Amino acid sequence: MTVHEVVAGKIAAGEPLATADIEELALLQDILALGMLADDARRQACGRRVTYVLVAMYADGEPIDADVARDARELRITGKPTDLNSAVAMVRAVAGIAGERAVSGFSLADIEQLAPGRELQGALETLRGAGLDRVAETPVDRFESPEATLEILEASGFFDTRLTVDGTESGTRVSSILRARALSGHFRSVAAFSPLPSILNPFKATTGYEDVRAVALARLAMPSGSAIQVDWRRYGPKLAQVALTFGANDLDNVPATTTIEGRRRTPLAEVRRNIEAGGFEPVERDGRISRP
Repeated sequence: MTVHEVVAGKIAAGEPLATADIEELALLQDILALGMLADDARRQACGRRVTYVLVAMYADGEPIDADVARDARELRITGKPTDLNSAVAMVRAVAGIAGERAVSGFSLADIEQLAPGRELQGALETLRGAGLDRVAETPVDRFESPEATLEILEASGFFDTRLTVDGTESGTRVSSILRARALSGHFRSVAAFSPLPSILNPFKATTGYEDVRAVALARLAMPSGSAIQVDWRRYGPKLAQVALTFGANDLDNVPATTTIEGRRRTPLAEVRRNIEAGGFEPVERDGRISRP
């Protein structure tokens, strides 16, 4: 039997794939066949349901405009903090206008640089006490010991972990996906994986082929209970829509803004149209990550 037939049989039976299966699928040249397997796995996990979230972005250190967050379900702080005190102050300012909405922010790798070693848990607990509900990015390709770092994250009270990837090198994508798979098997707090690079290299852009391939492999590698995300703001509606047919089931970071063209031209209207055009059911979620 071919690897395609073996994997298709396991998906139909509801069996998890082995690491060896993922490694073999990574060598598969037929992107459409890979996409069909990932689509089958996604439908097994969540049917036609595709979630999305409206996000208001606040750059660390910049003034807080409450109007920007009017329609948002999640308020997210971006940028690399210069020190822990300024990060805490920014979290408190955003939490002050959030109400019951979720506040996320920063990269765990950047926080670890501010507070290395044993200081990390204290820093995370301080940020949580200031109003941070979730660390926005947990890049699996940035940690020397990701298991130890996630143990600290959980010990600090964060249980809605979103794994991400910083790098753009295509040669490291499979290893990052397998690392995310291993972490999700060890930590129940892992709710989502966003397999496309968070940091884009303007001199070495990724290709749509590489991107949808990574999405498909992520869906097949991760447990069915993990959301596979695509960043709408970073990657755009066209790639996001195609990614849904390659196993993605959550569109993250949809801008919570209106336009002068009217409500039919808002990101909210566009994301719902794109999801429905792909034959899926759009479901708006809050700032907490929904599991399939």
